[in-house]
Amino acid sequence: MKLFARDSLRWKLVWQLLAFQAGIIVLLALVLTALIIRSDIGGMLADPQAIDLVSHAVERNQEGSLVLMTTPELAQLRAKAPGLWFILRSESGEILQDGPVPDIYSILSTHLDRISFVDIRDKASPYVLSAAGRTTESTAGTLDVMVGGVPLIEASFAVLFLSNLLLFLVLVLVALIAVIALPWIVGRAFKELSAVAGDAERINIDRRGARLAHAGVPLEVRPLVHAINDALERLDRGYERHRRFILDAAHELRTPISILQTRIEAMPTGTTQTRLCADAGRIAALAEQLLDLQRIDRNDETFSRVDLVVLCERVAADLAPLSIASGYQLALDTDDRPVFVMGSAGALERCVINLVQNAIEHGGQRGDIIIRVGPGGVIEVSDDGPGVPLAEREQIFEPFYRLHPRERGAGLGLNLVKEVMSRHGGHVTVLDSLAAGACFRLTMPAC
Repeated sequence: MKLFARDSLRWKLVWQLLAFQAGIIVLLALVLTALIIRSDIGGMLADPQAIDLVSHAVERNQEGSLVLMTTPELAQLRAKAPGLWFILRSESGEILQDGPVPDIYSILSTHLDRISFVDIRDKASPYVLSAAGRTTESTAGTLDVMVGGVPLIEASFAVLFLSNLLLFLVLVLVALIAVIALPWIVGRAFKELSAVAGDAERINIDRRGARLAHAGVPLEVRPLVHAINDALERLDRGYERHRRFILDAAHELRTPISILQTRIEAMPTGTTQTRLCADAGRIAALAEQLLDLQRIDRNDETFSRVDLVVLCERVAADLAPLSIASGYQLALDTDDRPVFVMGSAGALERCVINLVQNAIEHGGQRGDIIIRVGPGGVIEVSDDGPGVPLAEREQIFEPFYRLHPRERGAGLGLNLVKEVMSRHGGHVTVLDSLAAGACFRLTMPAC
């Protein structure tokens, strides 16, 4: 999954929340700016950077007294601010001052140790009373410094800059929280949805009655889960009605089909009787296939040891009249040695019957249909017909698929064969027969 997928709900929430927070902070900054501009803050602030320049220029001489060194930074400051003055006091009470200190501040020199932070604004030009005081650390020790006569900063601008800087830092912090914490929070909130999606992937026609769990699912998503469960309930009811209808119809058809076949067999032998017999056989086969669908769906057949040779002999005997009536010669090729597999005798017999009926239907009404039983649980049913195109050898096992749309049959027989083989741990494949027709091979684990 892409980290910033366009359709990701997680990142949609992150970007929308981030945009909302940024908008709120920008709006707050604008309101704050307007209030500062309209408020009467007034006055000019002394640049507090001068305090660091002065404290770094103070050292102690050999006698241990405070002395002021003319550092390049201090010289540059004096060139920029000729009226520079300062007062500083050490922890031991030593006082050092320089420049035109206003009389009002000279009094503070003895009490400077009691002032750790001060910004004094002068509201009248030329703002000579604007001053700044801080307690700083220098090579001469801890100093309490007050400076004035330095470059000035408009108070409104300073407040505006600091307040907007604070808002910017808040925006950065909020953005980090949104980008880092929110995806994690959303991921934890949607963790149960992954489990629900896994349950949904496992639901198929063989697991009817399964429903999606809603425990732990976020409240906002529960209506969707309930709607899906209701839809599954409706599908199950519809499928059950459909299954019962097919089962009832197939059962009801068996009796009239048997009567029809009996009456056709009693007719005088001829072309009409042969065709009617073949048509009745196809109808009977369709009814049995519908019943097979229900048997496979119930999956209640028990497995036992089955002899494939005996099974194929029984199929050949049952379908010989139908194949002969349809113009074929039905033959059984086996070594007469038993070939045992574990499975459902009824289901495997219906597989072979479906393959033989498929050969009767598509073999061109000529040639031979051969049932071969080989060692290792292999059964082959081959014919002399046109065969199956290579491109369609996988599709013919899909339900209701027919090679030719107008051909007779419902397209269920081969799908039933595939399903039965799957339940027996085997598979069915299509090969070219020796006579260029089709050859269907059933392979099952021998026992």
